[in-house]
Amino acid sequence: MSGDETQGFPGLGERLAAVREGIADACRRASRDPDGVTLIVVTKFHPASLVSALAELGVRDVGENRHQEAQAKAEELAALDLRWHFVGQLQTKKARQAARYASAIHSIDRERLVDALADGERVIDAFVQINLTDEPGRGGVEPPGIEALAERVLEAPSLRLRGVMAVAPLDEAPERAFERLAGYSERVRALEPEASAISAGMTHDYAEAIAAGATHLRIGSAITGKRPDPR
Repeated sequence: MSGDETQGFPGLGERLAAVREGIADACRRASRDPDGVTLIVVTKFHPASLVSALAELGVRDVGENRHQEAQAKAEELAALDLRWHFVGQLQTKKARQAARYASAIHSIDRERLVDALADGERVIDAFVQINLTDEPGRGGVEPPGIEALAERVLEAPSLRLRGVMAVAPLDEAPERAFERLAGYSERVRALEPEASAISAGMTHDYAEAIAAGATHLRIGSAITGKRPDPR
């Protein structure tokens, strides 16, 4: 099915195919198996109908970074076989609600959030978000706190520590940023060898992320097209 035939979203199928091809090319250059990379399509501000169209094209992993929007879409599309990834900053008071629909939360950045998620009704995948900038106010735990936060996740009954997540700073070459992230991933794997996942790479830098070992890519506009204005 082409994008022009997909529920009124012209070009959607072609853009998705182009990104999938780009991922395969980047994996070949890095001598990696594309099957080891999960594409998460981030649908921020887009309607649930676009997510439904993506599902028709074979997408199963969908990312959202606003709880209210994610919750509404997950409820509306509950009949579809989708895995919802929460990739934005999550308020502690919304954590339990997010745990009801999210298969994974990529933005675990503080112990209070872990505590709020610790006794959920279902086990969800947890990624420790790391701040790769020199700005303390940015999302993510500071590197000196990685082990303490990872250990807290390991103690939480309803969380499964999968690995690390980060956003490359805009003022730095992504290769350098993702190289540091790979080093932080090794520190987490020293605590839990199975926590080998690396959530990194977006529309503009996913090839560099793959070269550095990323296992989960969070790609939005290259597939979905221009975002609508926030509602």
